[in-house]
Amino acid sequence: MSRGTEIREEYRRLLGDAVMEHIRAEVAAAPPPGPELIDELRRVFARPAGEVPATVPAPAAQAA
Repeated sequence: MSRGTEIREEYRRLLGDAVMEHIRAEVAAAPPPGPELIDELRRVFARPAGEVPATVPAPAAQAA
């Protein structure tokens, strides 16, 4: 059994079949996401920690 199947089965055990069916129906009825949401999600997934700070050059090694 795959990990995804195990998780779905655990949700089904915890929530029950009626709740799981209700969730599936709500998801199926939801409108597709708009282009703005897709763009925002792409940014989040590309940089989950936020903007990457600019790198600072390392100091040059000093001659002895």
